[in-house]
Amino acid sequence: MAVLALKVIDRNDNTLFVRSGEDFVDLVCTREYQEGDRIVLETSEKNIFVNWQVDDALGSAFVYITDNVSYYVPFGEKRISYSPKVFSGDRHYIYAEAAREDEIRSYRNLALNPADQHCDVPCFPHATANVETRGESVFAAKNAIDGVRANLSHGQWPYESWGINMQDNAAMKVDFGRTVKTDKVVLYTRSDFPHDNWWTQVTLKFSDGSAQTFALQKSARAHVLTFPEKETDWVELCDLIKSDDPSPFPALSQIEVYGYSGF
Repeated sequence: MAVLALKVIDRNDNTLFVRSGEDFVDLVCTREYQEGDRIVLETSEKNIFVNWQVDDALGSAFVYITDNVSYYVPFGEKRISYSPKVFSGDRHYIYAEAAREDEIRSYRNLALNPADQHCDVPCFPHATANVETRGESVFAAKNAIDGVRANLSHGQWPYESWGINMQDNAAMKVDFGRTVKTDKVVLYTRSDFPHDNWWTQVTLKFSDGSAQTFALQKSARAHVLTFPEKETDWVELCDLIKSDDPSPFPALSQIEVYGYSGF
């Protein structure tokens, strides 16, 4: 049984709200967030699966945490990759719950994490990339695992994406923080044509050193990539070959990695 604690802490490290409980805790924050505020999840046990909701408009995230987690409330330019409803107002509902065994062992999208952040955190899945267009939040790698599949435009939510800044060697990685089993990846490539280009070929690399290459077509629909079941700690999308279309802007709206967390 894990003791979970939730806190809202301001930029001066003052604890404004706090609650704790066994296997489940919720917290109501009755204050407008201010820049520098963070939401902290503390746990008596490390390396556990948790459902946690940092904001009621963002939804719950099924995550694997290896230590205590701080979630920094976004402001300014970092805010525009989120729904305008998220973190707004003066009443916020936050919760964390230890995951059930059937949840852990179920076949699911292992990459989904609407609570991922653009920094190193002990909370998985976590997306990183070797390039993000102009360093702008609407083109960050984490956007590609937030669960938003809208891909017919680009820019502010709900059209945030992973942008590669026209870089030929662009690659992004989804790290699971532990070994998982997967046999399917689904890609939603950004399809704001004619602004966008598209990839005719992509490669998936795995932590055991193996790789699979797939051909893609110009499409706004899901690209479903299947392969023999793999055990891996991460999946990397790389070796992205764009079409001969004159647009220099291929991009990824969403990546989904299907498989099992616990086995």
